Amino acid sequence: MKISDTPKCEHHCTGNNSYPIPYDQDKHFGASAYAIGRSAKQIQTEILAHGPVEVGFIVYEDFYLYKTGIYTHVAGGELGGHAVKMLGWGVDNGTPYWLAANSWNTVWGEKGYFRILRGVDECGIESAAVAGMPDLNRRN
Repeated sequence: MKISDTPKCEHHCTGNNSYPIPYDQDKHFGASAYAIGRSAKQIQTEILAHGPVEVGFIVYEDFYLYKTGIYTHVAGGELGGHAVKMLGWGVDNGTPYWLAANSWNTVWGEKGYFRILRGVDECGIESAAVAGMPDLNRRN
């Protein structure tokens, strides 16, 4: 397996040149954070009520090679923890999955997104979900 360097962080929108707000003027801040229960149902309820949540999970070597489909760990050692934004869920050919946004640029996975098996705590992804309340008075 070949491990590549982390892609350069972009401080502007990529792939959407029509987005008018510059990066330094488009920051949002949180007032507080809270843990969400460990069940798929509790995470789904939070997403429906308040939008995306952040989740932590264990990354294995085969996750770096993910291109498309519903990810399940099948090979390679544990490399460490990682946090991503969980946006929603679905079912593909009878298999339930979570939809998440990664931070590794659009060249990785499904244009920067990935699907991971839902309902079985795959790689611990249902064990460390958190959400936050926005600080509506603080901008930039």
